[in-house]
Amino acid sequence: MELRGSCHCKAVRFRVEADSPIPYLRCYCSICRKTAGGGGYAINLGADAHTLQVEGEDAVSVYQARIEREDGTSEVSPGRRSFCRYCASTLWVYDPRWPELVHPFASAVDTPLPKSPETVRIMLRYAAPWCELPDPAVTGERHFDEYPDESLHEWHVRHGLVGGTP
Repeated sequence: MELRGSCHCKAVRFRVEADSPIPYLRCYCSICRKTAGGGGYAINLGADAHTLQVEGEDAVSVYQARIEREDGTSEVSPGRRSFCRYCASTLWVYDPRWPELVHPFASAVDTPLPKSPETVRIMLRYAAPWCELPDPAVTGERHFDEYPDESLHEWHVRHGLVGGTP
């Protein structure tokens, strides 16, 4: 499925092919929450990095977060979070450890996205105390303190959604 997206001021527009375009994974890590998560979380989609086409590349800036370890050490994340230098809209995340993937933020996608048959909340150990989390026993959602036990692609396969739609 082709996804088209943009920043708020329209200085940056992009398109990318995604076989995992259903917004189901809500990330509560401090990086997503603070850079893109107005609701306390951000939603990233999975797409083919080799198909990413960008108009307005001169307006794109990149942020690489510093990851603090429990032992007091820290390191710069290899993940590159692209955003518009003019309006600060978060656009996508690229991590060279997985060069075939790019993760557009659902909030930047202009293409109508399908509704998800399931919500998965991850990195809950980092959620802000003000975030209200629904009871998974009531909602049927899956919750994880850190990462889920399946990839974006595996989740789409399990739901019969390979290629983006049922």
